[in-house]
Amino acid sequence: MNRTEHERTTPPRRRARRTLALLTVAAAVTASLLAGQRLTSGPPTPLLGPPPSGVVAPEVATPQSVTPLPPPPIPLTPEQIHERIAPTTVHLISSVGWRDTAGTGIVLTPDGLVLTNHHVIDGATDIRAVNQSNGASYEVEVAGYDRSRDLAVLRLAGASGLPTPALGRSADVHTGDPVTAIGNAEGGGIPQAAGGIVTAVNRTVTARDSADGSTNRLSGLIEVNADIRPGDSGGPLVDDTGAVIGVSTAGTAVSHDEGPTPAPRQEIRSYAVPIDEAITVVEQVREGRGSETVHIGPTPLLGISVSDSVTIPGARVIAVTYGTPAEEAGLVRGDVITTFDGKPIRAAADLTALMVARHPGDRIELGWTDKDGTPRTAAIVLTTGPPR
Repeated sequence: MNRTEHERTTPPRRRARRTLALLTVAAAVTASLLAGQRLTSGPPTPLLGPPPSGVVAPEVATPQSVTPLPPPPIPLTPEQIHERIAPTTVHLISSVGWRDTAGTGIVLTPDGLVLTNHHVIDGATDIRAVNQSNGASYEVEVAGYDRSRDLAVLRLAGASGLPTPALGRSADVHTGDPVTAIGNAEGGGIPQAAGGIVTAVNRTVTARDSADGSTNRLSGLIEVNADIRPGDSGGPLVDDTGAVIGVSTAGTAVSHDEGPTPAPRQEIRSYAVPIDEAITVVEQVREGRGSETVHIGPTPLLGISVSDSVTIPGARVIAVTYGTPAEEAGLVRGDVITTFDGKPIRAAADLTALMVARHPGDRIELGWTDKDGTPRTAAIVLTTGPPR
């Protein structure tokens, strides 16, 4: 993830470099898709000879004109796909502390609504985008996200007139279909294409973030053998007509290192979130309809990191950030959060789920047990933090 004149029409080839291990396949479900039959009827059968005397011949209806079906889309060459799709993407750079994370985004509207992966912007204090059509750089606002599906919706400030790709139907995707992934492979800032075929649909995987080691279980994914690499995340997976059918989200480790003892070549397995599912999240965000997994707008900040408690039911505090609402309320490492607005917290996931529906400025009632076993409570006003 030697320049010649031929590169003007041919997309850059993937460089032979080692990428990061991101996935462990957890399960697979084979989907059976049924093709419908088209029913046709011929013209009415003419009567043979005149009708008998005294018998009125039935009226024969004049066949109605039938609008012919449009011809199927013509498959494009890899060069044509790259030429058509690359300008509809953005190169994303997310700043998380002292490091930058590269990713890709798909431009959905001319005024700069962009679809990408949540893990591309997770924890970012600053996000920048460069459009591959006009080369312009934009400040980025997070409109909303769904961490459970690894999707995020962004807005490019001041954008207009940006080209957008055609959207396909991932429900029509079959094993063996040719596909192309386009993205910012290895963070080089130049859109590159990786071809392959669909090897499975409706796959479930556990994806591991190569930056912080966090994991996320994702279901219903499209599996391909295209070489999707770090930096490609959030980019379009398109069919052979150039229609977007998925959002590239993760890939397995592939080693092409050369030397006296080169590593054995591994099978390429990469994954994309189906575009049908992704657009559902986009529409929720655009309409401002939050849910248990979809967060709308800026992210609220409490200021703690938690894990499951092994002593009593709750979320154990493993870190408190200085100057945050949690620190000001007196929370310290080792405390166990047990209630949130009166609702019981039995594990870290409970706290995360309840925070999805909150916004900066919201007032919450937090209950916890300190290291001495003393119950404590505090009213806390959430502030604005990076997307989580």
